[in-house]
This record gives sequence, structure tokens and C-alpha cells, in this order.
Amino acid sequence: MEVTIDKNSGYCFGVEFAIKMAEDEMENGEKLFCLGDIVHNDMEVKRLNEKGLVVIDREQLAELSNCKVLIRAHGEPPETYKTAIENNIELIDASCPVVLKLQNRVKNAFDKMEREEGQIVIYGKKGHAEVIGLTGQTLEKAIVVMEESDLDAIDYSRPVTLFSQTTKSTKGFYEISEKIEERIKACKGELTELDYNSNDSICRQVSNREPQLQRFANENDVILFVSGKKSSNGKALHQVCLSQNSRSYFIENETEIDLEWFSKNDKVGICGATSTPMWLMDQVKSFLELQAEEALTV
Repeated sequence: MEVTIDKNSGYCFGVEFAIKMAEDEMENGEKLFCLGDIVHNDMEVKRLNEKGLVVIDREQLAELSNCKVLIRAHGEPPETYKTAIENNIELIDASCPVVLKLQNRVKNAFDKMEREEGQIVIYGKKGHAEVIGLTGQTLEKAIVVMEESDLDAIDYSRPVTLFSQTTKSTKGFYEISEKIEERIKACKGELTELDYNSNDSICRQVSNREPQLQRFANENDVILFVSGKKSSNGKALHQVCLSQNSRSYFIENETEIDLEWFSKNDKVGICGATSTPMWLMDQVKSFLELQAEEALTV
């Protein structure tokens, strides 16, 4: 059996930067709080917790004072920074630059839409950390959509500006954007000039992985897609693999591998989400090479 790890998989820049900042801060043994899981991967969260990273939620943040709190790559709404100032909390801000730029774009667009009685629409997962940061730029007035049924919340007689969560599927974004445009035309008429601004704000480091994964999935007989089950990016990228290779399996770690998935001479590809650590994919590869290979030769 030939086992290969996709060289393009693993942490994106933003997640890698946040984890490095956390590890640097904990080097002296000082306790560091993190507002939410630093990454949507339970095994990596556990590893960092053992080093001293304590995960808290927003309610717990309001009760803290005189301490250090890490802002993860997903970014935070303005309210978080206000709380930190009031409670004398030192923020270690590891917000991804791509997310910060998008927050600024959303804020500027929202100010414009307020003057024009328009609406900000965000293609993303309700309750996702990044989406919370984005809707915070709009005084929580943004409309979050992911399924076609969510589009009923939009008033198509008013101007619409659309953005996307940075880790969503490019294909999904353009499908939603097209459906919004169709509904505006149905409301205002085909010949009316559309007051609609669609912004593809998906991170290119994320979107570029789709064609790379398509090739990787076709090059192998079996795909093991390693990702935390909470990862939106993981779910989207696994679907990319599955669309090219029906023998693509979503696993959180090596304990979820079923040896019946494999034949003796299979080429097996291991890949993952932008939140999947390389050490975890290495661990999965070692399991296959040491245990699965032995089992398949019996």
C-alpha cells in the first residue's frame, strides 16, 4: 500500500500564526485564556490545553480581569474589545489579516447601506466565530444565509450587499449569489438596474485548495480526509474530495479508520482542512503503514 500526505493540506496562515502566538505566550508558564477553541480540531485544542491554554466563552470573558486573553484567527466583534478595556484584559490579538480586512469592508459597506436603507447579507454559518465577528460590524443587522430557505429573510425591494465567510465553498457562494440576483430581478423586473453588490470574500488560500484537492482525490484510490467535526471548512473540502472519489472518508483521527475500506494495492491519500495539524495527518499515515499494512497482508 502506498500512502501519501497532500503537501497542500494543513493549517492556513491565520491558524498557524494564532497557534504560534499562543505557544510563545505560554513559554514562561503563564496562564493564557482563549476566547473559544483556537482551532476547530479537538485533538489540537487538547494538546494546547495541556500546555496551559484555557478555553473560555463570552460570558466567562465578562467575569475576567487583569489577565491575558488570546483572540483567535476567526476575529471578534467590537464588543469584545470594549469588554477587554473595561476589565483591564490584555488581548493577544491573533485575528487573521484576511478576516480583519473583511471586517473593515463589511463595516464600510454597512455604513453605506444604512444611508441607502440597504441590507448586508453574509453567506456563512450562523453562530460561527468568524460570522459573529462580521455581524458585529453591522450592529447585528446583517442577514446570515447558507441555505436557499434563508433567502426569504431578504427584502428584495431594497439594495443588497453580499459578502462571504472566508472559509466557505466558492461554488456555494456563487450559487447563493445567483439565487439572490434572480430574486431581485423577480421583484423589480428584468429591465431594472440591479442595486446589488456581490463580493467574493473567500480566502484564496482556502479556495485554491479546491482544485488542488480535486486533483489529489483523482490521483488516489482511497482518500482519508482528516478534520475536526466542528470545522465548516473541513466539511466543505471533504465534499470536494467526495465529488471526485467515492472512496473518500471523513475521519477525526486514526481510531475512526475501518480497514475494510482498503485493498492491498491501494494508493491512499491523506489530506485535511485548514484547521488540521500536520502532526495529526502524520499520525494517521503511521497508523496505516504500521497496522493496516500488516493486517492486509494476513
